[in-house]
Amino acid sequence: MIGQKQVLSQTEVEAFIGRLPDAQRVDAFGYALYFVGGDRRLPFATIASSDSEFDNVSNLEREGVYRLNIGVSKETFRRLFGEREPQVVDYTELDVFMPHPHYSRQHFICILNPRGDNAEQAKRLVEEAHSIAAARWKRKQKGS
Repeated sequence: MIGQKQVLSQTEVEAFIGRLPDAQRVDAFGYALYFVGGDRRLPFATIASSDSEFDNVSNLEREGVYRLNIGVSKETFRRLFGEREPQVVDYTELDVFMPHPHYSRQHFICILNPRGDNAEQAKRLVEEAHSIAAARWKRKQKGS
């Protein structure tokens, strides 16, 4: 495997997210949705591994292909894509960070089968998303 970058498998992503503090997984609509604590308003990350009638832009029916969706900060979203999102996005391309096909306005990004440096960056971005959700959950707890 010299010269090839190791793909971060869906199982590895699920294990990584599952180890984050207070991360809760809910399976719904063909997705694994990850929340912090009891906050079920907005997941901080989701994983899709198959197409549905509502979401088939990534051709997830390919063997072993999954899409990791991550809710990042507005600043991170802008750092990745600039002030204007790309007009043309190939949502079937592997190992490329892209604005989420449906939730980019909420600063969600996605990547199919991250590998190498992008796999490490995906982990950091999931940690960022988790910290945003944890802060939101903490504020909600104080307000209750």
